[in-house]
Amino acid sequence: MAFTMPAFASRLFRPFTSSARLGITADTSGGASSVTIPEGAEKATIAAGCFWGVEHMYRKHFGNKGLYDARVGYTGGDLSNPSYRAVCGGQTGHAESLQLHYDPARITYSQILEFFYRLHDPTTSDRQGPDVGPQYRSAIYYHGDEQERVAREVTRKADEQWYKGGVVTEIAPAGRWWDAEEYHQQYLHHNPSGYECPTHFLRTFPPLQ
Repeated sequence: MAFTMPAFASRLFRPFTSSARLGITADTSGGASSVTIPEGAEKATIAAGCFWGVEHMYRKHFGNKGLYDARVGYTGGDLSNPSYRAVCGGQTGHAESLQLHYDPARITYSQILEFFYRLHDPTTSDRQGPDVGPQYRSAIYYHGDEQERVAREVTRKADEQWYKGGVVTEIAPAGRWWDAEEYHQQYLHHNPSGYECPTHFLRTFPPLQ
């Protein structure tokens, strides 16, 4: 008889297998080709550990508030077109990341970054909870000078007011983006009992001043 992991246990352990072995069917309707990004949309790229939970939390919070699309993928590394397995090896330099397209008239970049600092632990270098390696680093990859300015300002405030000088988040210009394999897109929507990093939850902080 095949062993089936209980649902509660599956949320504690991250599978390291292909989509076929996980029994996941890719939802191609959620792919980039099915989403029309309107003119005037802006882009944000962040990394906060395992991208499944990060994507899920942004969609849940901003989904009807001006978020056009959220794609998980890889950035910050040297290898072209990296695979999930290669990135999980920790040798490609990539971070598991999330790229957002949003309506700047409804969502500000500051709001995206304040949410970023509430949803994960930015004080641990190259890890989130049990997930260890440079691919799980905390990072903001900015698109242009204004995003860099806002990223550094929000980071300074979060560091001083929320994390008492402990923030180790990388702030760097956005580089080449690679979409993750399709079975990773909206992973927790299709697998609601799937793994969620225990550091991914919304912290209760006073508003940044």
